[in-house]
Amino acid sequence: MRYFDRRFYWGLLHPKLWGTWIAIGFLLLLGALPAWVRDPFARALSALVMIVAKKPIAVAKANIRACFPAKTDAEVEALVRENVAQFVMILIGQAELLFGSHEHLRRRVKLQGFEHVQAARDAGQPVIFVMPHVWGIDYAGLRLNLDLPMVTMAKAHRNELFNWFSNRIRSRLGGHVYMREAGLRVLISEMRQGNSFFYLPDEDLGPEQSVFAPLFATTKATLPVVGRLANAGNARVVPVTIGYDDKSHTFSLTVLPALDEASMVGKENEALALNKAVEQVISAYPEQYMWFLKLLKTRPPGEPSIYD
Repeated sequence: MRYFDRRFYWGLLHPKLWGTWIAIGFLLLLGALPAWVRDPFARALSALVMIVAKKPIAVAKANIRACFPAKTDAEVEALVRENVAQFVMILIGQAELLFGSHEHLRRRVKLQGFEHVQAARDAGQPVIFVMPHVWGIDYAGLRLNLDLPMVTMAKAHRNELFNWFSNRIRSRLGGHVYMREAGLRVLISEMRQGNSFFYLPDEDLGPEQSVFAPLFATTKATLPVVGRLANAGNARVVPVTIGYDDKSHTFSLTVLPALDEASMVGKENEALALNKAVEQVISAYPEQYMWFLKLLKTRPPGEPSIYD
């Protein structure tokens, strides 16, 4: 099977997974609470995360300093603290995506700019949504899945129970979650059936087939493949932003205008266009990007690692 199996199986009750069941039960309990109760608790809990997550926080600070060298140490520290707080707030509420009603999801995630999706649909085209790794991406995917058919692709977790749980959430509205090993052909096949999906262009997949292009004040290795996907599937490439406001306790999801097809002709141009889209999405809510990822691991020849 090329996509994750959503069905329960008895192996998920193995004693080695009992600790994960306890963690999932805790998440389900927190997900049932209103956000105005969860959010202050999450902010308090984030102080503990700042203490124990030393390595991810060091990676986050290295990424932020490379992208925004003008920021002072105090500004970098403040951004990281808010980033961790947003991570905890969104993580402990995520179980609501599993059992919350459609109306609840619409209330929690306010959608703007859907006219850009509708224009593509009216033209008979699916949409490739460009969204880098942001904390609220699962909220974005399910909210859009309420209004149009979606599929996605994900990397398997080592913990099979957490793998099953997270993909139950992502596929709750019927869209398949494909394994990465399934390859790009399955996405092309899905697009030809009218299904849309998210493309995450910010992951560093190494120097093979990647192209270096500017990203903020640094340079990033980017895989220029989305243009070929769009051509093969007759799709439009559309950036999307999402951000959480813990004062109103709602997400703001905005669909931006489609990227100009001409801007993605040629690998170098496509890498540049994708990185500009990544900049646009991150800049909307910089405190909600997954800065702990080693997105700048591959450096141009002769450049040292920023993570040493």
